[in-house]
Amino acid sequence: MEESLTITVLISETAVAGVCAQVLASYSQIPSIVFLLLFGLLLGPDGFGLLYPSTLGNGLEVVVSLSVSLILFEGGLNLQIQQLGKVSSTLRNLVTFGVLITLIGGTLAAHWLSEFPWLIALLYASLVVVTGPTVINPLLKQVGVNQQLSTLLEGEGVLIDPIGAILAVIVLNLVLNGDAEPLILIKSLLVRLSIGGVIGISGGYLLRLILKQDHLLSPELKNLVVLAGVWGLFTLAQVLRSESGLMVAVLMGIVLRATTLPEERLLRQFNEQLSILANSILFILLAADLSINSVFALGWGSFLTVLVMMLVVRPINVLISTWNGDQSWREKIFLAWIAPRGIVAASMASLFAVSLTKHSINGGDSIKALVFLTIILTVFSQGLTAPWVASLLQLRLNHEGTGIVGCSSSEESQQF
Repeated sequence: MEESLTITVLISETAVAGVCAQVLASYSQIPSIVFLLLFGLLLGPDGFGLLYPSTLGNGLEVVVSLSVSLILFEGGLNLQIQQLGKVSSTLRNLVTFGVLITLIGGTLAAHWLSEFPWLIALLYASLVVVTGPTVINPLLKQVGVNQQLSTLLEGEGVLIDPIGAILAVIVLNLVLNGDAEPLILIKSLLVRLSIGGVIGISGGYLLRLILKQDHLLSPELKNLVVLAGVWGLFTLAQVLRSESGLMVAVLMGIVLRATTLPEERLLRQFNEQLSILANSILFILLAADLSINSVFALGWGSFLTVLVMMLVVRPINVLISTWNGDQSWREKIFLAWIAPRGIVAASMASLFAVSLTKHSINGGDSIKALVFLTIILTVFSQGLTAPWVASLLQLRLNHEGTGIVGCSSSEESQQF
């Protein structure tokens, strides 16, 4: 009884802290992740000692999995489908070539600057190929850039999360097992993407058919049917192959968004609220579970690693991915600056640290600390400066909704 009460208090305190952080973020127009990180660190064992996420034991992994599925589903549900076609080639490059560039650049930086062993450096890089849609989407609403630029950043954040998470799991298995042939790793990635793709698209169409049967479901039940469907199919994919459920959640959201539903507005509102709550609880718990001393123990080399990721690897990524795109040089600079990491990177790093420790492999705590350092530096620097950078580049929309993208001379078409 005492143990259950302790967990109840933990969850309640986390929810209250998370909602308070969201309220402060809304009032101050500062990305919510800033306050979520601060609250988590302050309330955790290294702060005031009010939250001990380790109390949840294996339950933390369950909370992480189900919460991330909701967050990714909501991201897919909010994608502007009509705009994706206009940026499809650049978006494709960002989630393919961009992943490879970040993986290589991050590995080199973590090995040479942070002095991680090659496999541990590769694991870190695989964790930070993802961006954070839960950070980017509110940020873009606050900044107010043109629709195509917003769609490109949102689409990258949503689509790259499951790809990056699956890639990270494959690299983790490589670290744990010692050796594996490249073809086996590629096959594992394709199998997970295929399972997730088939179940996600099929499940999305099935939900669409069910939701259109007004005589079967009352309006108040439809949102719950969607929630049950997402969790049910996410779990099915996870049973078939670990981490394939992430692609399921994203594709179900995209398929439903492409569907004309009478209650679409209510569905999106419901899932947005669930996503905010899941994101709040998850970030508070994961930040509270972080050892501040482990971050400081990384040294200046790790700080430089993150700077290289932000100022060298990301610009190279954008330069190559947008080489034949129709983005202006101003838009390319903005794309190169905005790549904050978020909840998927944090959750995967926390789970991987536990897995490495269980297998008596050194580096788990260091990877977790470096991933959180990456999150902190990218969120604070990019999140807080995004409005100023967009204004400097003349990319913010005016009050009438017209995009200000500078002059229309040929310089706008120059490559960044």
